[in-house]
Amino acid sequence: MSGDASSLTARLKARYLYGEVTLTRLALYLVLALFVMYFLAPIEAGLMTAFKTGPAIAGTAPYAPPGPSGFTLSKWETAIAVLLGGIVNSLVFAIPATILSATLGSLAAYGLTQIEWRGKLPFLFLFIAGIFIPYQAVLVPLSRFWAIYAPLEQWLAPVWQVPMVSPAYADLVELVVTHTAYGIPICTLLFRSYYKGMADDIIESARLDGASFARIYRRIVLPLSTPMFAVTLIYQFTQIWNDLLFALILVSSSSSPAAPVVLVLSGLGEALEGLDFALRMAGAFVAAIPTLVVYLLFGDEFAKGVST
Repeated sequence: MSGDASSLTARLKARYLYGEVTLTRLALYLVLALFVMYFLAPIEAGLMTAFKTGPAIAGTAPYAPPGPSGFTLSKWETAIAVLLGGIVNSLVFAIPATILSATLGSLAAYGLTQIEWRGKLPFLFLFIAGIFIPYQAVLVPLSRFWAIYAPLEQWLAPVWQVPMVSPAYADLVELVVTHTAYGIPICTLLFRSYYKGMADDIIESARLDGASFARIYRRIVLPLSTPMFAVTLIYQFTQIWNDLLFALILVSSSSSPAAPVVLVLSGLGEALEGLDFALRMAGAFVAAIPTLVVYLLFGDEFAKGVST
């Protein structure tokens, strides 16, 4: 009798615990679903707006899909045609600036972690300080530097004789150098934290075998740095691609042949009769495609780099 009572108690307890776990899990899924809806609602509203005509935008809610009479693809066609040149310009300076800042940051971090030399600590402090310098603090010195001390438009005068090459493209070179310099400190700190956790046995063995610092970096450290390179490449490319402040300072106007996509996008859809919301939303999605491609290409390595 006592055995039946104990088994019944055990079954009731197990059922209670199972129900508690189920309710807890359902509540967790509900909260997660609400967060997903909250964060995806603006994207859904923008996407629906990009497919609507002007009357459909005025007559429907932003998140409501367009009806048969209010559906159009003309906004996407216009956005692609207007932004295509800006996308090419952004790729021209974003790709080299991303690669340079990540590579130089990796080399600096290697020198700060794997090579013993005097004065490492002050240099580390300089890199840390470089992260906290706000963009607004360097705008005036930056514009004066490129206008007075490094006038690339004059220095590269022979290049502008090449057909289809405008002197305005000097602004792209300025953006490459500026973003590279501003990205080196954060890349150095990211690589330094990664190299600090790297096993020293392999590097010590290579040193005992007589390998130079350059050979150790090229043959051992660099291949092991792939996950952190994915992290820095995604981070830097996203930051450079979306940056508007340096583009406003260094590029003359959105009508310039060297205008990046964010600068062109800032004036997209503006007219005397008002703002074309559908065209602005379509342009925003078109401008975001390269960053999505970068995330898809390096997503797996990015997850490995973040977890280390």
